[in-house]
Amino acid sequence: MTSSLARTPGRFGAGENGGVDRRPASDAGVVPVADARDLDPSVIGAKAASLARMVDLGLRVPPAFVVTTDVCRRVLQEGHLPGPTVEAIRSAVTDLELATGRVFGGDDPLLVSVRSGAATSMPGMMDTVLDLGFGPGTRAALAARAGATFARGCHARFLAGWASIVLGVDPPRSDDPDELARALAGSVPDDPHRQLVEAVEAVFRSWDNERARAYRERHGVDDGLGTAVVVQAMVFGNQGAGSGAGVVSSRDPSTGARGLRGDLLVDAQGEDVVAGSHRPRPIEELGVRWPEVDRELRAAVGAIESATRDMVDVEFTIEDGTLHLLQSRVGARASAAAVRIAVDLVDEGAITVAEALARVDEAQLDRASRPTIDPEGPDLLAAGLGACPGVATGEVCLSSDHVATHDGPVVLVRRETSPDDIRGMVASAGVLTAQGGLVSHAALIARELDLPAVVGVEELEVDEATETARVGGQVLRDGDVITIDGTTGRVHLGAAPVVSAAPSGHLARIRAWQAELHPG
Repeated sequence: MTSSLARTPGRFGAGENGGVDRRPASDAGVVPVADARDLDPSVIGAKAASLARMVDLGLRVPPAFVVTTDVCRRVLQEGHLPGPTVEAIRSAVTDLELATGRVFGGDDPLLVSVRSGAATSMPGMMDTVLDLGFGPGTRAALAARAGATFARGCHARFLAGWASIVLGVDPPRSDDPDELARALAGSVPDDPHRQLVEAVEAVFRSWDNERARAYRERHGVDDGLGTAVVVQAMVFGNQGAGSGAGVVSSRDPSTGARGLRGDLLVDAQGEDVVAGSHRPRPIEELGVRWPEVDRELRAAVGAIESATRDMVDVEFTIEDGTLHLLQSRVGARASAAAVRIAVDLVDEGAITVAEALARVDEAQLDRASRPTIDPEGPDLLAAGLGACPGVATGEVCLSSDHVATHDGPVVLVRRETSPDDIRGMVASAGVLTAQGGLVSHAALIARELDLPAVVGVEELEVDEATETARVGGQVLRDGDVITIDGTTGRVHLGAAPVVSAAPSGHLARIRAWQAELHPG
């Protein structure tokens, strides 16, 4: 399948004839994404590899370069970027300027994102700095381009990220960039190139943060691999009603059914979609608001899935009505979805039976037919979005730090989860959030863990100060027992009875293939 999306010109994307610059990786460890297609993901990371694949497919990808995992290991040992890498980054930024027609720290400012990208996807576990590149006159220049509200929002996001990620301090709870700038006076270099060096070093250091270590321990990822860092020209979904951001899966990550699933936010950056801090709209609204963008996105996701031969998640931004693809990855999925997707891909001729059997393990097969709450059971307390199938009954716990203090199963109840909740989620029987959609952090990590989850419960109010939650007139405190159903999105007070689900036809076919290929 091909897409009508325009190709990205120059060294950082496919040219008019679709050719890709094949020069080898720089000794300094800095590689344009367009040169990275044939490089090992253990060197450039999964994010850069996916960007290179999308460029090769002719899709519209903001220009980017990657700093390799070899450099990460040096930074973790020596504490700073090597001199040749610093110079190579400056040169790569010049190429970004040529590709975008904008100037880093100039009158028509180029801003960049600085994102981690390990060989194994670790969604949300490491750090990202957005909207980097603010010099003394940058905010005024951005205001002239797209309005004062946009410029102030970008500046505030950059300063808050700088404080928490580069400086390692909690920023003031403020959306006012002037207040943030006063609080950080003297701590943010005026030179955008210096900012970029410090941000790349900080993102490399996030490989060793507690949540990343917990994730690697859970998933058996080698601590010595390190992460790459992708530096990419910013495109802006927060430029008003004609812009937006979203994340989609090529198939339903809970059931495996064909068709796009995901969330959309208007006038927002992509970070807002995953953070769960805003109430997203279902991806079906994209076709109503931007029909042409919807068609382009569907074609692009289809092309990426065909090239990957698996279900994929795709992050996108719409800037003034134009679609840009920011990253793609093989999508996390619940066990039932894993079974159905494997069978459907065989039927579609994308993979072989042997490949399908290799993609599902016995634990997933055992969990593929999970029970649901008996509809004749107790009255419904609330309902949200079923983000990962399965029923969980346990004591309410309102803090990830307190999960270990409970003797029995726990349902972690949060306004929204953040990467810092990973240890609490790993130790819980289920997770329930007031905010967020099907591609929020809570939903994505729950599917990674195959953990029953219900998200986006609008009636749920969580008060962290008093350590209570409220659903309508019902107050929930630590230790109260609830039951959640990640298939239906239902939430019940107390221990609700369950009914067994009938095995699916897809599961039966997997079992038949196992018997045929591995008799006895």
